[in-house]
Amino acid sequence: MAKPLTDQDKRKQISVRGLAGVENVADLKTNFNRHLHFTLVKDRNVATKRDYYFALANTVRDHLVGRWIRTQQHYYEKDPKLGLDMEELQDIEEDAGLGNGGLGRLAACFLDSMASLGLAAYGYGIRYEFGIFNQKIVGGWQVEEADDWLRYGNPWEKARPEYMRPVHFYGRVEHTAEGVKWVDTQVVLALPYDTPVPGYRNNIVNTMRLWSAKAPCDFNLKDFNVGGYIQAVLDRNLAENISRVLYPNDNFFEGKELRLKQEYFVVAATLQDIIRRFKASKFGSTEFVRLDLSTLPEKVAIQLNDTHPALAIPELMRILVDVEKLTWEKAWDIVVLTCAYTNHTVLPEALERWPVDLFQNLLPRHLEIIYEINRRHLERIAKLYPGDLDRMRRMSLIEEGDGKKINMAHLCIVGSHAVNGVARIHSEIIKDTVFKDFYEVDPQKFQNKTNGITPRRWLVMCNPGLAEVIAERIGDDYMRDLDQLKQLLDFVDDDTFIRDVAKVKQENKMKFAAHLEEHYKVKINPNSMFDVHVKRIHEYKRQLLNCLHIITLYNRIKKEPNKSWTPRTIMIGGKAAPGYHTAKMIIKLITSIGDIVNNDTVVGDRLKVLFLENYRVTLAEKVVPAADLSEQISTAGTEASGTGNMKFMLNGALTIGTMDGANVEMAEEAGEENLFIFGMRVPDVEALDKKGYDAVSYYKRIPELKQAMDQISAGFFSPSQPDLFKDLVDMLMHHDRFKVFADYEEYIKCQEKVSALYKNPKEWTKMVIHNIAGSGKFSSDRTISQYAREIWGMEPSLEKIPAPDDPR
Repeated sequence: MAKPLTDQDKRKQISVRGLAGVENVADLKTNFNRHLHFTLVKDRNVATKRDYYFALANTVRDHLVGRWIRTQQHYYEKDPKLGLDMEELQDIEEDAGLGNGGLGRLAACFLDSMASLGLAAYGYGIRYEFGIFNQKIVGGWQVEEADDWLRYGNPWEKARPEYMRPVHFYGRVEHTAEGVKWVDTQVVLALPYDTPVPGYRNNIVNTMRLWSAKAPCDFNLKDFNVGGYIQAVLDRNLAENISRVLYPNDNFFEGKELRLKQEYFVVAATLQDIIRRFKASKFGSTEFVRLDLSTLPEKVAIQLNDTHPALAIPELMRILVDVEKLTWEKAWDIVVLTCAYTNHTVLPEALERWPVDLFQNLLPRHLEIIYEINRRHLERIAKLYPGDLDRMRRMSLIEEGDGKKINMAHLCIVGSHAVNGVARIHSEIIKDTVFKDFYEVDPQKFQNKTNGITPRRWLVMCNPGLAEVIAERIGDDYMRDLDQLKQLLDFVDDDTFIRDVAKVKQENKMKFAAHLEEHYKVKINPNSMFDVHVKRIHEYKRQLLNCLHIITLYNRIKKEPNKSWTPRTIMIGGKAAPGYHTAKMIIKLITSIGDIVNNDTVVGDRLKVLFLENYRVTLAEKVVPAADLSEQISTAGTEASGTGNMKFMLNGALTIGTMDGANVEMAEEAGEENLFIFGMRVPDVEALDKKGYDAVSYYKRIPELKQAMDQISAGFFSPSQPDLFKDLVDMLMHHDRFKVFADYEEYIKCQEKVSALYKNPKEWTKMVIHNIAGSGKFSSDRTISQYAREIWGMEPSLEKIPAPDDPR
């Protein structure tokens, strides 16, 4: 029988009406329950007192907000704006620029597809306070500005302090009778923020969990060497710097201690989170706890997105051996079956090689574990290839020489059950060259997973006009099954469809032209061909080859001003890593060429050159639907896949490109005759390397190339500083790893074909339709279905689950 309430108990039961002045208690209770429901996550169905507190506080806050706003209106007699413009509101939202180039954006597409395919998946990363810098162009030069994207808060995220986890650094290792202990460490707390990831029309919402670094309350206060309490509190910044800023290098490794800290931070926090969820995985149960970790690979798959989270391998070993007390052999089997590795680049300067000294200091136990992994790995190689010391040296996880270094790609291959490249040609290259030795030992590990893009963002959302024109012909089911675009081949000769596709493109061009005029005060001719080259600025991506075409075209127009030239607006955009001198000079060259070309009255609006400032996702969403020509001109064998190439193809641009990355498969899907393919293939590049690339011979042999280079060299594009580009000229003439001149002639000829076809709008648009119809393969839904079935052992599902207000 319940005890009668005392007077004190009665006083505690504060009247809900009195609390917030509410009339409808039922509404308040409903609101309270709703907040409580959404405070809890999928894997925790039991409320704590803190959950009740936050649910109540949020309920009361909701109730007060209406009055709060009304009070301000009463004071200032302002009505809220009605008839809101959706596009205006979208422009207010900040880009979450939490990655560098294609890698972060690929992960975002993958999250969209995993949710849309009903896969129970989490995306883990770091919640950088400052993402990729904002790029300003000042006097033609790139200037970086901090990206304070959280300045006004982020309405999409929810802090989850109840899942905060400690991450350890430094310290020393003790080998005791009870096992190995990592002691005297510095602790940083990892605070998770969750962002919902909705699937497409299936009521599924997955989670992206990003970790933010927090100093523990006692940080530095226990140390005697600190100059007092105030200094100790100020020093909390040192711990919290871990998640302060994104390193802005794309395809380039910078071995800084803070970067290694970031890599371990995200790995250590994530693995604790995964194991916590695995151990208590009966939803809502506080009793059921899995203690046997041997079934981890049956329930958990960890995909390493490049080598940046490679420390997951030794960290999971540390947890299984040191904490969970498993034998090395059992732990290693679990690690290998759980982890898989995606390689994203073959450029040697991009491969992560961490100095052993840095590890010894920052992660001493992990260094021991890596040494033991390597010892056992080399023992296996020695048995397979007795006496082959050179092979052992090549395959070691530790590179000897100028200071010992840990090769993180080798660690990933050895510690994973699957290794994949991101386009067919790239997956073949890693087997033939960079990881050839590993492929010979474990051929079954190596796979291909050609990248893809989400058609929800990269067609339906950014190009509603085209999405609608397609839906009118084949229905709208293609949005979740992009292969259905093949049906558009039935309409390739349909005059109405051709006209509709061309009309949408023209509307998108007008809209983008208006955007440029409004934001950059630049007037462009919307009837000109929009020739677009947007990606990170890098020598291998060969923006310089584009520059040489621009100069050549300019010289030709100047030479024959009365000829009927196809008008072009050439737009180049992308960020250069702040420390990459050559890339910054490339930007300055582009803007300098623009200054001369755009102000030449003889040329008029037949040729305009534009540098698109601060290229980012929100700008891509505007420029991709407006592009006529997509430039994908990397040296064959250097671009692992590319994804921008796919976005342009899906949105009705034609591609001028080399046989590199996913371009190869795009040509296969649409028909090579429907792309403008030029230049050396991979075997040609290899043959030229063998023979020796002599840039000067091309310069001497090709008059238009010589003229263009002489103009750059003599200061034609930099009259006030004639030798401004001497470093670029010297690089192109004497140490160009990416062989710009070798592809110049074919590129120019190919561009002539582009100009000729553009003069025939109907034939151009028919080629566009072939490309759209062939782009189905490049949906990230296909990519993720392949990862799920061939690596993770999961089956995608198109099932729709009930909405929260539907009966279950």
